[in-house]
Amino acid sequence: MVGRRCFLTLLSQLSAGVMLSAGANAPERQRKKDRLGEWLPVRKLGDTGEDVTMLGMGGWHFGEGEDKDGLAILEEALQRGVRFIDCASEYQNGGSEQRMGRILTPKYRDVVFLMTKAIGKDAKSVEQELDNSLKNMKTDHLDLWQIHSIESPEDVDRRIENGVLDVFLQAKESGKVRYIGFTGHRNYRAHLRMLERTKNSNPFDACQMPINALDPSYKSFIVNVLPKLVERKIGVIAMKTLAFGKFFDKNMRPGEKQKEDNKPNQIIPGRMSLKEALHFVWSLPVSVLVSGMLNPNEVKENAALAKNWEPMEPLKREALISKISDMAGNQIEWYKE
Repeated sequence: MVGRRCFLTLLSQLSAGVMLSAGANAPERQRKKDRLGEWLPVRKLGDTGEDVTMLGMGGWHFGEGEDKDGLAILEEALQRGVRFIDCASEYQNGGSEQRMGRILTPKYRDVVFLMTKAIGKDAKSVEQELDNSLKNMKTDHLDLWQIHSIESPEDVDRRIENGVLDVFLQAKESGKVRYIGFTGHRNYRAHLRMLERTKNSNPFDACQMPINALDPSYKSFIVNVLPKLVERKIGVIAMKTLAFGKFFDKNMRPGEKQKEDNKPNQIIPGRMSLKEALHFVWSLPVSVLVSGMLNPNEVKENAALAKNWEPMEPLKREALISKISDMAGNQIEWYKE
C-alpha cells in the first residue's frame, strides 16, 4: 500500500471527482423518471454525457436458477429505480443473455441501459459473440459492449494485435453498440497496458474493475488505475465491491459450496457494515456500482443504500481501509493474480 500521506492525498483528489459527478446524492429536482417510476440517483458515464443509475444489476446471478428467479430480481430492481443492466456472453454459456432476451427485452428494453461483454481473443470470435449477443438478447443494439476480462499486459497485446479492438470500434461506428469499454479483475497491470496502448486515440467510454475497501491494500486497482481513468474521463464501473461474496466469508467462486459454520474471515458484519462497504465505493468517482444481487431482498437493501448515500470523507475511508488491511490477499480477493 502507498504511504498514508500520499494515499490521503489521492483520496482527497478522488473525492473532488465525486463531488463533480452529476447526480451523486442528487436532489429531488435532478431525479429522473420514466414510465416505471423514479430512478435511483444518476451519475455521468465518463465523458459520454449519458446518465446511469449509481446501482446496476449484475448479470451472473440473474442467469442462475429458473426464469421466475431472474424475473423476481429484475422486477424488484426496476421497481427500486435501477436502470443499468450488466451481462456477459459467457455467463451461463449464454444463458444469462438468453434469459434477458426472454424476460427483459420484450417489456423493458426502452427503459434500461443494457450492457454485455465479449471474451473472445481474436476478431472473428468477438464478431460472432456480438452477433450472438444481439440475437440472444433480442435487441438491435447494445448501450455498452466491453472487452471482457483482460488478464495481463500480454493478453492485452494479443487481443489488440488479433483485431479485437478494431471490431469494437467498427461495431460502435455501425451503431450496433453505442459505447465501448473493457473489463478485468485479475491484474491491474493489464488495465494499465490497455490504457497505454490506447493513449493517443482514447477510444473507451467505460472500464469495469474491482473496487472495494480491501483493494487498496493488495494489488490495487483503486491506487494504480482509478486516477488514470478519471484523468482520461473514462466512466468507471465498480465490481467485486464485496469480493464476490467473500466479505461475508462465502465461497462464492463458481462451483464451490458456501461455508455453513465458522467464519473467521468475515469482514461483514465482523469488521464493517454493508452500508460502509457500499458507501465507500460510491464515495469514489465511480459511475455505477454493479451488484450481483441474489434475490429481491438484496435488491431492496442495496437500492435503499444507494438512495440514501452520503459521501464518506477521505479520513473515514482511510480508517476503514486500515481497519481491514490485515485481511488483504487473495484468500478474500481470490480473483487477483
